Amino acid sequence: MKNKMRAYLADHISVMERVVSDLMPTLEHVAIQLINCLVSGKKILVMGNGGSAADAQHFAAELVGRFVIERQALPAIALTTDSSILTAVGNDYGFEKIFQRQIQALANPGDLVLGISTSGNSLNILRGVDAARQQGCTTVGLLGSDGGEIATGVDYALIAPSKITAHVQEVHIVLLHLLCLLVDEAFALKEEEHE
Repeated sequence: MKNKMRAYLADHISVMERVVSDLMPTLEHVAIQLINCLVSGKKILVMGNGGSAADAQHFAAELVGRFVIERQALPAIALTTDSSILTAVGNDYGFEKIFQRQIQALANPGDLVLGISTSGNSLNILRGVDAARQQGCTTVGLLGSDGGEIATGVDYALIAPSKITAHVQEVHIVLLHLLCLLVDEAFALKEEEHE
């Protein structure tokens, strides 16, 4: 059992080391886009399936509430939470359109849409990203493996360097927490400047 745990943690550490060496420049660009979107009075829309749906809700909750630093509430919506919309659209149009329809209804030019997919190939995320681009939104993919089809359809692809779903999810939550921290700090500084 100890060997299994050590091997898992060693793999986790190896993946995180590759995150530090490979993803920081893109993460910085995403953080700037995210902060600029919110400073401009625009909103963040987040989507994902399964564990990625939970991550979408977690991220939206941290933006509306706060992560660590006290600051104003920020507009973020997880597109995974309204069971009536999800089941109506899924039933009437197909599961692949559950995010597309919401983005068509809610997104405005200048908003930022974040799609989370461990495979990078979730059709409903891909359709949502396409709708977001048509609406004039900045698009970000939080992805895994090789990034899949979604990587080529977004403005910014943050691809966790692993094919193991659990490690991809671990990278995703760390990256989301880093974005939350940077947003907190940016808005805390902005509020200090206005005092």
